[in-house]
Amino acid sequence: MTSPARKAIRSLALILGVGLGLAAADVDRATAAEQIHPPRMDWSFWGPLGHYDPGQLQRGFKIYREVCSSCHALSMIAFRNLADEGGLTYSEEQAKTIAAEYQVKDPQPDDKGEFPERPGRLSDYFPSPFPNEEAARAANGGAYPPDFSTLAKARTYERGFPWFLIDIFGQYQEQGQDYIHALLNGYQEPEHGEKPPRPGLHYNRYFPGHWIAMAKPISDGQVEYTDGTPTTLEQYSKDIAAFMTWAAEPHLAARKQMGLKVMFFLIVFAGLLFYVKKSVWSGWKPETA
Repeated sequence: MTSPARKAIRSLALILGVGLGLAAADVDRATAAEQIHPPRMDWSFWGPLGHYDPGQLQRGFKIYREVCSSCHALSMIAFRNLADEGGLTYSEEQAKTIAAEYQVKDPQPDDKGEFPERPGRLSDYFPSPFPNEEAARAANGGAYPPDFSTLAKARTYERGFPWFLIDIFGQYQEQGQDYIHALLNGYQEPEHGEKPPRPGLHYNRYFPGHWIAMAKPISDGQVEYTDGTPTTLEQYSKDIAAFMTWAAEPHLAARKQMGLKVMFFLIVFAGLLFYVKKSVWSGWKPETA
């Protein structure tokens, strides 16, 4: 193949590559345009010094038990985690009491080869509300309710340029929590008389495409708080989003504390290395011819 032919092929490949890249970018922008960015909220676990509010986590856990647990699993959380330091801070006895309120299948078969149900123990994980995914979809009109243990980390949105650069330095990583909070507050009547693409969908201002299979799960006054906290949808959505964050990262506070210790050590170590280097080479002079 001659040199001009090679150049022509390379030019054509470059043009096609640029064209496909621009087309993909247009698709991404169009998809992003369908989702309204949720308002940014203040969270106690934000930043390098962030930590969970035990009272808020306990309220969120109450919402999960009374409202969300009928559809959503919490399969990566064991009952013993309820007593972990830096989380809900229940006592071990309280965690045992909560575990005993659940019926779980014993992992060891009985004499008949069956797996009997028994009260939960600290070592058990929260049981799923459905025996399998097919049963979950059948009970929810074909939609599969995601696991609460992963939702806060799996749900997010793109803030675009230049905000993502600012987020790196500001350590803003709470897009998922902001989205969950906004989603629970985003149910409303369809704009401009829109109709759902299929039966069983509900209009939500913040959901991509606006039509979501989950009906509005909670309303004002639905869950009673005993600590005097307002029982409003706004407060519910904050508390359940915080609880979902803990379910996804139970040891977030310990991880941040360890990170601060490591950074402090590295700074001190770098200073010591610089001092040693200055001391070792302070009397050295290059040889002259």
